[in-house]
Amino acid sequence: MIEEIINPEDRKPFVIQEFIVDKGQTPLRVDKFLTERIENITRSKIQRAIDEGKIWINDKYIKSNTKVQPGDKIEILSFEEPKIYEIIPEDIPIDIAYEDDQILIVNKKPGMTVHPGVGNFSGTLSNALAFYLKNEIKVKNRHPYLVHRIDKDTSGLLVVAKNDNATRFLMEQFRAHTIIRKYIALTWGSFDQTEGTIIGNITRSTQNRKRFRVTNEEGVGKYAVTHYKVLEDFTYTSLIECQLETGRTHQIRVHMKYIGHPLFADETYGGDKILKGVLFSKYKQFVDNCFSIMPRQALHAKTLGFIHPGTRKEVFFDSELPDDFSSVLEKWRNAHNAYTFDKD
Repeated sequence: MIEEIINPEDRKPFVIQEFIVDKGQTPLRVDKFLTERIENITRSKIQRAIDEGKIWINDKYIKSNTKVQPGDKIEILSFEEPKIYEIIPEDIPIDIAYEDDQILIVNKKPGMTVHPGVGNFSGTLSNALAFYLKNEIKVKNRHPYLVHRIDKDTSGLLVVAKNDNATRFLMEQFRAHTIIRKYIALTWGSFDQTEGTIIGNITRSTQNRKRFRVTNEEGVGKYAVTHYKVLEDFTYTSLIECQLETGRTHQIRVHMKYIGHPLFADETYGGDKILKGVLFSKYKQFVDNCFSIMPRQALHAKTLGFIHPGTRKEVFFDSELPDDFSSVLEKWRNAHNAYTFDKD
């Protein structure tokens, strides 16, 4: 017997995936609909999850033969009970840019996952922080110390709270969008304007749950705003500064893809192949060499500003580009200065 959950808010920690059915979708059994949209899953597993009350449509229980309709909101709850992740302290070097009794500012290296999850139970920034702060923690549906995060392959600054009061104070600033966050990115292509603002709701891709996309459908996705400014134009690529007004998953990467300027070397959003430039052998060799130096998206969280939870004064922190990013940037700068590129 399935226990009725009266308040939809009670399900939120358990929801692992959400779909909004496209406006043009013809009526289709929900088990067939989800089997076609979720990778590596069988129809029988979908049906079993429905029978166990782990798939909902518009906040209601359903049956396998329920047909989806345009605009339906489908929620998939965890197929297993949410795990309690034990954060084991690990002696992993971390770059502490600043520390006091309230906060830490960490300059995260690329390739380090921020918190444990499926497939990443160790080697994360959380494990390193547990060791550094000498505190072993068990958490359920939240991340110790961390009030925000950046992608595994994005480098740069993170603020870490050292107590509950600092956590609440900083999280309130993130919710109010008053935190100043500036990123440096290398993108494909030359911009028509030297600065601009991208406004577009971000939602999870219906084709690949690891990707996100911009949607123009009313009421779908999360509101997202990115301001950008071109710092250097290398014709085939551009160095830009992005300031986040909101903080959605993959926001800069998704917004830049949306306006036709994917981040250089971003495999998830198509930046890991030549998108601009003439395909002669030396140019291809040059780009492939850049990819080998920096086999990750060219994105760095450079600047962080907020009201300090202890002093209640505004503080700013800045970081240098890591070696892989600065090396690739210098190669593009030298190539642009040495050769006359014609815009495509």
